Amino acid sequence: MGSTNGPNISELSGSSLRPAERLPLDDKCRHYEGKQQVPWDIQKYFAQRYSIFSWYDEGVHLTDDAWFGVTPEPVANAIASSFGGVAPEKTVLIDAFAGAGGNTIAFALSERWEHIIAVERDTSTLACAQHNAEVYGVDPSLITWVNGDSFEYMDALVKHPHHLHPDLQVDMATTVLFASPPWGGPGYRSDEIFDLHTMQPYNLDQLHAAYEPMDHVLFLPRTSDIRQIAKLAPDNRKIDVIQYCMYGASKAMSAYIPASVKPIRNENGCTASDTSSTDDSSSDSSDSDDSDSPPSVQCSKGPLQEE
Repeated sequence: MGSTNGPNISELSGSSLRPAERLPLDDKCRHYEGKQQVPWDIQKYFAQRYSIFSWYDEGVHLTDDAWFGVTPEPVANAIASSFGGVAPEKTVLIDAFAGAGGNTIAFALSERWEHIIAVERDTSTLACAQHNAEVYGVDPSLITWVNGDSFEYMDALVKHPHHLHPDLQVDMATTVLFASPPWGGPGYRSDEIFDLHTMQPYNLDQLHAAYEPMDHVLFLPRTSDIRQIAKLAPDNRKIDVIQYCMYGASKAMSAYIPASVKPIRNENGCTASDTSSTDDSSSDSSDSDDSDSPPSVQCSKGPLQEE
């Protein structure tokens, strides 16, 4: 899950985005070795550090903010495994909120993707993600890291792809976007049904409006209002939802949403959205083999379609 630090969406300009160089760890990138070093508000997350990163002791670094949003490793691996059923023509994955690298690393180690573009707006958090990918032995040529905003990236990809570095220009018909946005802090846990229209700093409408030109997956709180998600289903299409559980308790859900805008051609001739080429992807994308998931994670799935 990505950081909330950085410019407001309304302040973003049309500046060109480029791949990030290898960033050095700075004083915000920390590897705590004992509870006495850890700020009180993240001590419970530190106690679960081996569920978050099993290789934590090998030198994993996080910013203090990143502890709140990183996907636990067994869940990240289960998500990556569930993408195995995505249509084979999908070869590029965009991780829109890369955070400290939990999901990006799992996607890379799944060996499913030819190219991964990982976007993170906070420089220190991105430095942690790059470092953590190295700790896990990820092939550096597989991931293009971007120190920027995924909303700006998507806007440029649709409207001005020629402004982008060649490594960031993709064919939307062969690309899937995964978004694990901030959920507005731990307060979402108190809601029996979480209203996704009030999620901060980005609500469901903002996320879907930005990402709908391509097939996209939203990683959301486990109590998210299913009715709100179902309304995003394109005509005659269904949205697959997977609940991810650890130790018998649901931790989160993913909604697999097909592209819902008409096919257009962007300025470099690539198809920005071609629903005919992904007709079966919404049903295939959630076909996960539970036997391939880590032992502590179970996945339950089901299709959604607005009545």
